[in-house]
Amino acid sequence: MFSTLKNPTFRHLFAAQIVALVGTGLATVALGLLAWHLAGKDAGAVLGTALAIKMVAYVTLAPVAAAIAERLPRRAFLVALDVIRAGVIAFLPFVDQIWQVYLLIFFLQAASAGFTPAFQAVIPDVLKDEDDYTNALSLLRLAEDLEQLASPILAAALLTVVSFPVLFAGTVAGFIGSALLVVTARLPARARGEPGHFWADVTKGVRIYTRTPRLRGLMVMEAAVAAAGAMVYVNTVVLVQARLGLGEESVALAFAGFGAGSMLAAFLLPRILGRLADRPVMIGGAALMVAGVALVPLVGSLAALIALWALIGFGFSLTQTPIGRIINRSAHEADRGAVFAAQFALSHACWLVTYPLAGWIGAGAGLSVAALVLAGVGAAGLVAVLNLWPARDEAILPHDHPDLPPDHPHLTGHGPTHTHAIVIDDLHRRWPRVA
Repeated sequence: MFSTLKNPTFRHLFAAQIVALVGTGLATVALGLLAWHLAGKDAGAVLGTALAIKMVAYVTLAPVAAAIAERLPRRAFLVALDVIRAGVIAFLPFVDQIWQVYLLIFFLQAASAGFTPAFQAVIPDVLKDEDDYTNALSLLRLAEDLEQLASPILAAALLTVVSFPVLFAGTVAGFIGSALLVVTARLPARARGEPGHFWADVTKGVRIYTRTPRLRGLMVMEAAVAAAGAMVYVNTVVLVQARLGLGEESVALAFAGFGAGSMLAAFLLPRILGRLADRPVMIGGAALMVAGVALVPLVGSLAALIALWALIGFGFSLTQTPIGRIINRSAHEADRGAVFAAQFALSHACWLVTYPLAGWIGAGAGLSVAALVLAGVGAAGLVAVLNLWPARDEAILPHDHPDLPPDHPHLTGHGPTHTHAIVIDDLHRRWPRVA
């Protein structure tokens, strides 16, 4: 896995991701303390609203940002968004009204909605070999999991010697460090597609996504993942403190179980994907998550909860890490950024539904009912995946083009009825029917 770091460009990008993640982790802690400072006992409502704003920004702005990115140099685009994120964070220590927090969070997440898919689309251009790309995806997954464990510890250590607004300075440093590392990386030039109308470019990723069977399956799989993940992220604190009657340190241990399971899967995935196709691995991971959530009503001890969260974390990594491989083989190089943005937006749309569902049902009907409802949502998503994502996921398919004139270059090069790897584009607007 770590041999991928021998590539100097990926090494710079990976380092940029790490410093940005650490900065983001510090901001998460600082934002919670800022909310308490401004709203007191209503801090939870402030953070919940901020989370909703984040999801709305992700869902609505990611495709727009992808269309803008196609018209700009990729290095300048990534660096500019890092600088914008640093600038927004620099203002947070000085706010004194809750509405100001909401406004700054929207601008911050709008920049992230542009940065993350664009960053994801660069990696397969840097690492052309699929094994190297798989290793890179596992490393990036591992970095995210380690950040969730390390950032709160680092924040706690810093808070023993500084006040919480200083944590925002760490976030600013993280984003500036990320920008500097992107500047020093030798990014490959972006493949250029045919210039199109701006709105057509905004919707291009979603059109490719919804017309490709494996991507349609991936879309509903994200509903299953979000249902299980929402149970973990929203209700862990309630499970630990209300049901088990334990303290805050036990909440951290439960989340650590989830992170440990995810990291274990990230370590094993390059080997697993060398033996198995993406579809069974990802479906198996989603099934583990759904089964884990369905077992929540039986949890009666912290050890059982940690084990269950580790199982769900393992499944989470199995489903999320290979996504880049699926997108990589489902779009032309010039269209990858748009499809990554569509994945980013559609997956967060699922979380936008399941986050409040987990909270409202848990508060109104109890955690066991919430777990069973979310497991039901996840199971329905799994059934849909099996129907939408064919088991025989063949890329090379016979097809024809009755809409093209006989002298069209595509037909003169391939023949009237021909066979090649299919991706949705201007010449292939619909997926061929498989006999």
